[in-house]
Amino acid sequence: MPNEGSRPGLKFAPVILAGGSGTRFWPRSRRSRAKQVLALDGERTMIQQTLERLRPVADVGDVWVITNKLLDDLIAEQLPELPREHILCEPVARNTAPACALAAFLLEKSEPETVIGIFPSDHVVKDSEQFAKVIRAGVGLAAAGDNIVVLGVTPTQPETGYGYIELGAAIADGKGDLQARMVRRFTEKPQKERAEEFLASGNYAWNSGIFLWSARTLTGAIREHCPAMAPLLEKIAAAYGTPEFERVFAELYPQCENISVDYAVLEPRSKKGEGGSRIFCLPADFGWNDLGSWSALHEHHMALPEYCNRKDANVVQGASSVVIDSKGNYVFAPGMAVALVGVENLVIVQTEDALLITTRAQCQDVGKVVAELKSAGREDLV
Repeated sequence: MPNEGSRPGLKFAPVILAGGSGTRFWPRSRRSRAKQVLALDGERTMIQQTLERLRPVADVGDVWVITNKLLDDLIAEQLPELPREHILCEPVARNTAPACALAAFLLEKSEPETVIGIFPSDHVVKDSEQFAKVIRAGVGLAAAGDNIVVLGVTPTQPETGYGYIELGAAIADGKGDLQARMVRRFTEKPQKERAEEFLASGNYAWNSGIFLWSARTLTGAIREHCPAMAPLLEKIAAAYGTPEFERVFAELYPQCENISVDYAVLEPRSKKGEGGSRIFCLPADFGWNDLGSWSALHEHHMALPEYCNRKDANVVQGASSVVIDSKGNYVFAPGMAVALVGVENLVIVQTEDALLITTRAQCQDVGKVVAELKSAGREDLV
């Protein structure tokens, strides 16, 4: 049942962020078919999986998607049950703060106590039931005052591609495995040495990018910390549902600061200290993975039952394959026969018009290929 375990009458509105271009998944991911609309780990696309795991905690009619003009029709096709007017297309990309805040200003007009959940569209979750349990607890906590709730993932390695949350005191009403803790501070993508210190301390969590707050709380934070942005979003929200909306959106949204919600809201608010920030962290102990690169996708596959017992750690997706003295490789070449001989830790991805060959260690740099192609005028490949 939607919103089970939340306060009676409390509305929960998930916002799925789906505007990225997914350049690190080139050549499969392109501007017009970015990774959120691709089926990277099964038959359903990333955004379809995101909506599916939200069904137990929210009515589909309360879900919003923020994307871009290149993807909106495809997203509407993949999510036919979602109200079409709830798919908003940014005129330009402006990072996560304007996107999150726009949803809050829209909902503040009529239902300021609505709890908004921010959900990136490129995550995978192993335990959907635990996910729903954590979200319900987070919704209740976010509704209990001027609170911000972030879901934190227990680190397993000194990852430098994630933001970190330093955890403070446990709150008095936390229970069992969902013990909420105050947040002391946020650190964005530290250097390797510092990430190792965070891991060794045992008092840090990865920032999952999943946040919960009431519409009133987020709009208040934007007015306080981003005073130039707030009136722009207020005017856009006021025009929603009128014939002027598209014009106002296109005119004012590009004037918003290009900034993440972490830098715009979470970091400045955390400086108020544990007692004043009212930022809480709940454990995201539901098998979370941020599919941010081909290496991350390889690791995700290796945790699946069909791969986890393979000693060679090869993931080969092709018509047929021959693997000799090779290990740790990821290959995507549908319809092709693939032969690996004496190679390790490679990433090989073939599409109709492109071939990528790199190493798992360097696959974070695949986005640089897209930048080079743009510079060369190869728009057909981006």
